[in-house]
Amino acid sequence: MYELAILARGGVLLTVWAVAAGWSPGRLSGRLRRDGWQRICRGAWAAPGKETDWRVRATALQLLRPELVCSHGTAARLHRIERLGVEGADLLDFTVPAPARSVRGERIRVRATTFLTAGDRSMRRGLRTTTPARTVGDLIREAGSREEAVVVADSALARRAVEGVRRGALVGYEDLAAELAAPRRGAARARSWLRLAEGASGSPAETVARLRMGDAGLHPEAQPTLRTAEGRGLRPDFLFRAQGLAVEIEGYTFHGTRRAHERDVARFNALQSCPEIHRVLRFTAEEVFRHPDRMTHTIRATLALRGC
Repeated sequence: MYELAILARGGVLLTVWAVAAGWSPGRLSGRLRRDGWQRICRGAWAAPGKETDWRVRATALQLLRPELVCSHGTAARLHRIERLGVEGADLLDFTVPAPARSVRGERIRVRATTFLTAGDRSMRRGLRTTTPARTVGDLIREAGSREEAVVVADSALARRAVEGVRRGALVGYEDLAAELAAPRRGAARARSWLRLAEGASGSPAETVARLRMGDAGLHPEAQPTLRTAEGRGLRPDFLFRAQGLAVEIEGYTFHGTRRAHERDVARFNALQSCPEIHRVLRFTAEEVFRHPDRMTHTIRATLALRGC
């Protein structure tokens, strides 16, 4: 018999591997529990001390069922695509080729489809997953609101830091347009929402702010490049160039540390030194999400002031 740790892959052990190596099912269960192995799901165990997070659970399930492909919300997490209205962190999304059946449980959702080609699949962080374009297409087609759809598209189109990791753009606009061209359920609505996407958006809060401003008839430039008095390049979130008004949207992590606070103060001062800027308005993500009418009213009133 082989030692259990040797049989594991990435800290995950399947019962069938241990049995094939000579362990009897009865003896195996007792040994695993005595040694501190953690049951992930039926037939899969995590090594002692290993955190059984969503990636470990997804790894175990794919080892048990090779046909499973991470998709939708789980694929978005793998690719670091931001979303609104995120469901519980425990829920894992998979897609499988038909004729397998769709399944929905408390911690897993499996969608069966005939629309899953080899070109729709990729590997990301050690897991089989749908490509960024397919992932965004799936999420937009099933989105419950315009905001959810455009946040996903903006995130995939943009270069930005997500969960502390800076990444490049994941897809091009043409890739998403091609993905949504097929006559599938929700595709027509998804195509109309894709036209609202903006690759220059810096965060979900910026995306929602832009949509709300558009609803109010306000159409600023997004992330234009300006020069400070010293010649340093700077990009405000939004700019009403004719009135010299910049609008900045502060994320949830705003002022998380003293260093972050210092950087923000320096940026605010530098922004006001740009020749194009006469005034800067700042709104928190909380205001954008919960009180968008208040934000747009303040912007409209400021634009109406002489000398702004």
